Amino acid sequence: MYFLLLIQQLIASGTHIIGKTLTQNVEPSLILFFRAIIVSIAYFLFFIFFKKFYRKIEKQDLKYFFLMGLLNIPLNQFLFLNALERSSAPNVALEYALTPAFVLIIARIFLNERLSKYKTIGVITAILGTILILSEKGFDFSSESFLGDIIGLLASFSWAIYTIVGRKQSQKYGGIFSTGISMFTGTLLYIPIFFILGNTVDISNVTTTNWLQILYLALMTAGLGYAIWYYALSKTEAGKVAVFNNIQPVFTTLLAIIFLAHQPTIQFGIGGFLIIFGVILTQRG
Repeated sequence: MYFLLLIQQLIASGTHIIGKTLTQNVEPSLILFFRAIIVSIAYFLFFIFFKKFYRKIEKQDLKYFFLMGLLNIPLNQFLFLNALERSSAPNVALEYALTPAFVLIIARIFLNERLSKYKTIGVITAILGTILILSEKGFDFSSESFLGDIIGLLASFSWAIYTIVGRKQSQKYGGIFSTGISMFTGTLLYIPIFFILGNTVDISNVTTTNWLQILYLALMTAGLGYAIWYYALSKTEAGKVAVFNNIQPVFTTLLAIIFLAHQPTIQFGIGGFLIIFGVILTQRG
């Protein structure tokens, strides 16, 4: 089981590396356009061949799936790709590692859930690590990389909201079905937004390599990666599975060093350690 989770984390880490190189040649909005359509088709075919995963949605839950779709593709994935275009892959990976801390903050503010001492310390530690990484190149609001980091934090925050909204639906309908429906809904919402914003489906600059990268983001990340994740959740305690997410920034940084010639600084290392340590505290608390 743990070997499968390591494979899942490698797939997720590869998403940051491939997404970074892909956004240097293709507009993030166009990448998302094709990624959303491809993954929706993949889930549609999956539900046809594996009918046991299909569920009938109750009327009162439609609004939640609508919100999940909105949070998933038009917000989270759009912000994620735009963050990768501007910032480094390891930075964005660390910003996503903050998701559990964001979940706790949102739950405390809006759901009035109590925070234990360890969870509070964990959130503060993770925030300090984030500030350290953001200040690495100075708080220059005109800097593309700083803007990318802010967008990455917003992407992580939107994913935290998605996690809270989708928690009950995943428990009720199953993780794979809930994810598939949120993909369908998100795609239907994103396509008109894509054209309203003045985008065009211009594939003249999209190379064969780019198409393979888009397929990776659609099928490997949202397909195989999600399947392994939800399979693990069905076999192992959620807390033990969630801990593996902390490996993702480490894998992403190593892959960035190998494939993108990324040179992490001491400040990045300290900030990254504080974020991961803080998130572990929130999970243990």
